Amino acid sequence: MTQDSSIRRDVGPWALMFTGLGSIIGSGWLFGAWNAARLAGPGAIWAWLLGAAIIMTIALTYAELGAMFPETGGMVRYGHYSHGSLVGFIAAWANWIAIVSVIPVEAEASIQYMAGWDGDWVGNWVHDLYNAHTDTLSHLGLTFTAILIVVYFLLNYWSVKLFARSNSAITIVKMIIPVVTGIALIASGFDHANFNVGVHGGAHTNDFAAILTAVATAGIVFSFNGFQSPVNLAGEARNPGRSIPFAIVGAIILATIIYVLLQVAYIGAVPSELLAKAGWHGINLSSPFADLAKILGLQWLATMLFADAFVSPSGTGMTYTASTARMIYGMERNGTLPKIFGRIHPKWGVPRPAMWLNLVVAFIFLFFFRGWDSLAAVISVATIISYLTGPVSVMTLRRTAPELHRPFRLHGLSIIAGIAFIMSAELLYWAKWPLTGQIILLIVAALPLYLYYQHKHGWHDFGRQMKGAWWLVGYLISLAVVSYLGSTQFGGRNYIPYGWDLAVVAVIGLVFFLWGVKSGWRTPSVEAIRIEAHEHPDAILVPPEEDEAEAIVAHKH
Repeated sequence: MTQDSSIRRDVGPWALMFTGLGSIIGSGWLFGAWNAARLAGPGAIWAWLLGAAIIMTIALTYAELGAMFPETGGMVRYGHYSHGSLVGFIAAWANWIAIVSVIPVEAEASIQYMAGWDGDWVGNWVHDLYNAHTDTLSHLGLTFTAILIVVYFLLNYWSVKLFARSNSAITIVKMIIPVVTGIALIASGFDHANFNVGVHGGAHTNDFAAILTAVATAGIVFSFNGFQSPVNLAGEARNPGRSIPFAIVGAIILATIIYVLLQVAYIGAVPSELLAKAGWHGINLSSPFADLAKILGLQWLATMLFADAFVSPSGTGMTYTASTARMIYGMERNGTLPKIFGRIHPKWGVPRPAMWLNLVVAFIFLFFFRGWDSLAAVISVATIISYLTGPVSVMTLRRTAPELHRPFRLHGLSIIAGIAFIMSAELLYWAKWPLTGQIILLIVAALPLYLYYQHKHGWHDFGRQMKGAWWLVGYLISLAVVSYLGSTQFGGRNYIPYGWDLAVVAVIGLVFFLWGVKSGWRTPSVEAIRIEAHEHPDAILVPPEEDEAEAIVAHKH
């Protein structure tokens, strides 16, 4: 328990909410409305609302877990408590891949958007940052992106309080500019007829499959993924039971209002002559809102947007630099990373070795994925996989550890958690084959690391860890198979026709949710928490790592 002694609880509920909101409103608002409209036309508005509703059900399950275990890097720990080390490892790996890759993608978004600046005061050199023909950053663009990533790193290197204060200020700016953008576009060039234009031209009719795919891949899930930041920073929250639910729910609601406003404004502001050529799918704007502002003669708005294209993604990148370091810290406590990554700086209270690891990995992602579009889809699917354990873990712990203190207790949990898991399964399917299978393979590819640490620990209790994980292994295999066999609307071979495929995925989700809840067991970490809570009822307890937990339980019994 001593490992968290240097973590400082300096973050209040509003700062925590701004952390979540700052993560949500990043590069997604700059590109999301354009990308969603290309996939679903005016149906993109429904895609944002549906995405927000799904994410809210998932986030509420994590709100109870985050308040229950107010520890640093909590998102990568909950599956470990409820089902053991293997489930914990798979969930942690998926979550970390989804989050650490956001750091370079936000930096890429800033530089990519900057490449569209014009005017004598800017200079022609900015146009050399990005190659629109290849959809990749140039060497100069990559250099500036790398510098921006280092800036994110340094802003988090010297204390979480510095991070929280600077992030709150940035987030306030990030909220104002999208709202001003939406109102200005609606007031200056709104055309109601655009809502009757289809994805490929002609009359618009809502294509339900296209709306679902937009939810999963257009940047909607990618955008709302920021709700995880308050959970990962729960160890720094002053009053987790109140702060975490407030931060998560508040951030999602405010972000939804902003994103729907932007989507409505975007659809109404696109000139009809552009839509007449090929519908929404044919709209190709390198800097969507800024380009629209220039077309409408709103040069002041375009200038503001180009400036915010640096601020908004940078605020998100800075936030994720903080939260990913806490995730690595949590993975070390799971026993699947070297001890060095669990070290906390005694003065500044931040996990610096974990920060260095994430910096290196961010540069690796930057090298292989040199444009925003190429990385955003990968992040979205990995994010969806990372959501799976929350609903199952929170229900399992209600059964295996009912006596543990829950500062926030979610009413109607069994229904909300079941819906959350089923909708996570649907989201994964909507992402389309082969992307679904590719990301599942990426998650499975990390298993040798887990097996190495199991071998290092003498395969201790390995059979029980596998028993607690078969439901998750079976689930991932089943989803990959159904995605391959599913309808052509979602990239499959059409052995399962459209409509029926959605029903099959829902049934799979329900079956594996029930199996997952039943597979959970009272792990040594949970038992150690109970013992410590009994002996120190007034203390704020942080769950121990597995080896320490087993030592505590063995000593008591």
